[in-house]
Amino acid sequence: MPAATSKVAILLATYCGAEFLAEQLESFRAQTHRNWELHVSDDGSTDDSIALVEAFAATVEQQVVVRAGAGGGFWRNFLSLIPRGEIAADYFAFSDQDDVWLPEKLARAVAWFRSVSPERPALYFSRTELIARDGAALGLSPLFRRPPIFQNALVQNIGGGNTMVFNDAARRLLAQTPDDVELVSHDWWAYQLITGAGGIAHYDPWPSLKYRQHGQNLVGSNIGLRARLVRLMAFAGGRVIGWNAINIAALSSVRHLLHPDNVRVLDSFAQARSAGLLMRPYLLWRAGVYRQGLVETIGLYLGALLGRI
Repeated sequence: MPAATSKVAILLATYCGAEFLAEQLESFRAQTHRNWELHVSDDGSTDDSIALVEAFAATVEQQVVVRAGAGGGFWRNFLSLIPRGEIAADYFAFSDQDDVWLPEKLARAVAWFRSVSPERPALYFSRTELIARDGAALGLSPLFRRPPIFQNALVQNIGGGNTMVFNDAARRLLAQTPDDVELVSHDWWAYQLITGAGGIAHYDPWPSLKYRQHGQNLVGSNIGLRARLVRLMAFAGGRVIGWNAINIAALSSVRHLLHPDNVRVLDSFAQARSAGLLMRPYLLWRAGVYRQGLVETIGLYLGALLGRI
């Protein structure tokens, strides 16, 4: 199928995002890949978010649909759009409500998917430009160089949901997420499940959007001293322990979907969290898990020794 004819369903989750939403919507209009439609899941906004979407819908030729959200927070709002059979497309793109997509964002993702069999779950994500609340440039997100595979996904989320595009095979996989599962975030789950099930993830070092940094961000930029301190506090305060417990439980609930090799990775990592002191680093090594930076990977092993993973 020629790239230009491939349909992309944009999955936008909104909640009281009127302050920046209009600029995000206009960046959809500016996409060089024109074959898209917009599906909005609103989690009970009390501002002008819905009015802005409706006004935008009246000015574009593409389909725009607004639905009531799941009412359970940001990741449930996003995932509530995944199993909807009426949203039919070749590819699906998560979107936050306060970023600015670069015009080539969808076109570049769709071009990459042409190299992947449509039967194999596949996930695209990218680097980002960082901007302040007022749009001023702040630099770029970290450049990741190690392969984006399950052994990384299990212990680190390098795929920003606001950059993610995935094919229908990946959507069908994500649609099998149990209704009662607890997750840390929808994007980390997508990275874990798609790679865990034998799918492919592609990290594009080209920044695909302007990622706005402000006080309401649910996830920060992951760069700079402040981000390092946040990660250190999460580690020291036990938040990482909780995240790992949530991730292991979620992945265990879909164990039948995982590739056998990745089941072994999951089991070794789970055992490393509760094994005796000397067995913990060995089990981590056997699992093959790693973070993108050498220092952070060393920190992972030190955390295992201290019982903090």
